Amino acid sequence: MTNTTLTTVPVVNRTMRTSGGLTGAMLIVSATALLLAGCKSAEIVPQVAGWSVADPSQRHPILVSQRPSNMSLRVARGSVGMSPHQKAQVIDFVTRFRAGDSGNSKLVISAPSGAPNEVAAMQAVAEIRHLMREGGFSDSSITVEAYHEDRDPQPPIRISYLRYVAEGPQCGRWTTNLADEQSNNERSNFGCANQRNLAAHISNPADLLGPRASTPAPGERRDVVFGKYIKGESTISQKQQDERVVVKGAN
Repeated sequence: MTNTTLTTVPVVNRTMRTSGGLTGAMLIVSATALLLAGCKSAEIVPQVAGWSVADPSQRHPILVSQRPSNMSLRVARGSVGMSPHQKAQVIDFVTRFRAGDSGNSKLVISAPSGAPNEVAAMQAVAEIRHLMREGGFSDSSITVEAYHEDRDPQPPIRISYLRYVAEGPQCGRWTTNLADEQSNNERSNFGCANQRNLAAHISNPADLLGPRASTPAPGERRDVVFGKYIKGESTISQKQQDERVVVKGAN
């Protein structure tokens, strides 16, 4: 009986340990799998095309395109040149071109050809080119071309150039319910108003395409500064006495 008990107890214990070991191992494996699954579900997977992780400037882009800007001047047959009002219109038009409204294009002057007012129109074109030269425009930035118009007995002179136009995004999309957004992502309309206001207020839409070229420094001043730098001297400009700021102590 003693031997039987001694041999039976270890067998029972071994069976219980084996079952308990298998059960514990299975529990450990299951818990490990759950933890790994939980970690994987909580892992943030980067998305390139999804709006949920995109920058507002990418989600709501500003479209920059080139559109023609035109003005027309009617010159009657037999007239000599332009009127003072027409000259003022031309100056204002080319001033907007110079102010940065242009899309790096040329000023195009289209003159009627074969029309009854062709001679008067060509005299006006000569005045327009003279005004443009006085405004600092070179001949290479001005193009003169002819066009035919049969339906209009006195077709106008047309001046045009290409300008950059910024078009903002359409806002007001509230397609998602943040109460049901389990990923806690920002709403799709976030940042749209800022992009639309930027497109409406920007002075020169070409600045959205890239930085402007810097103005070259004058060669004389550059040589002076570089010469002082070589000698180890100070390169700052000397201020006059009236330009200095004097701070008096408090009484």
